Amino acid sequence: MQYFSIKDIENLSGIKAHTLRIWEQRYQFISPQRHPSQHRSYTNEDLKYILKISFLYHNGYKISKLTQLQEEELIQLVQKQIIQPEQYILFINRLIEASIDFDEEQFENVFNQAVNHLGFEHSIFNVTYPFLQTIGLLWMTNSVIPGQEHFASNIIRKKILSAINAEGGRFNENRKMTTLLFCPENEKHELPLLMHHYLFKKYRKNVIYLGPDMHVNEIKEYTEKFSVTHLQFHLITNLTNQSPEDLIEEYLSAFPQQKIVITGPFTKTLSLQSARVLLLDSLESLTEHITSLS
Repeated sequence: MQYFSIKDIENLSGIKAHTLRIWEQRYQFISPQRHPSQHRSYTNEDLKYILKISFLYHNGYKISKLTQLQEEELIQLVQKQIIQPEQYILFINRLIEASIDFDEEQFENVFNQAVNHLGFEHSIFNVTYPFLQTIGLLWMTNSVIPGQEHFASNIIRKKILSAINAEGGRFNENRKMTTLLFCPENEKHELPLLMHHYLFKKYRKNVIYLGPDMHVNEIKEYTEKFSVTHLQFHLITNLTNQSPEDLIEEYLSAFPQQKIVITGPFTKTLSLQSARVLLLDSLESLTEHITSLS
């Protein structure tokens, strides 16, 4: 059994801690455990219950009505909701529930439902990425164990690899542009890069996938032997002991012939100006760039 703080519940449900306390007093909808310090602790089952309440509450249902429903009635009410394209939070919440229980069948069912409603790309970028960020936040605050993050990541990784294999596609020597995909040294978050690989395959663009944790000298070995026009990487954790700007300057110096394409959270904070650096901060901008390659 795992326990979550009221701050964890607030971050996951979007319901303020003050509101949760009022609901507990007014509607007795949940009874968290109390420590001698009076801090509240919520169990796995508490979290899953609150996520259902949160989704319905944010879709117009009154808390006074919701707290009178049994668990099965809540589930049925959630399932009756017409899923709008922008309602990513429903899928995210259900992935969190499945991960907490290590329920692989339920996780895959939710993932497949998201793909059916949103399409593969939007499911990855708008559901699984935010979900993984949430799980990562819980892991850093010791609210989930690393195994739950790995459990979810490995399922998503298999889904993306399957999509890549389904696209097939051969390297075309007649195309002028070839992109080298990699993660910088010490960057081990491979899922975004795999998704980029999928998009290159889908749009039949030349791409070489090197993978995570690549030292600059290893990349050089490839670019010195083969024709590469673009170097593309996704920066999340930046464990290179350099600022992102210094890392990019190193690549610009080491690879004077190539254009540097960067995606990831750090793109919103970079101030570096260079005609050879392209910053992409959304699925739309990434897709537009890939489709523009000749």
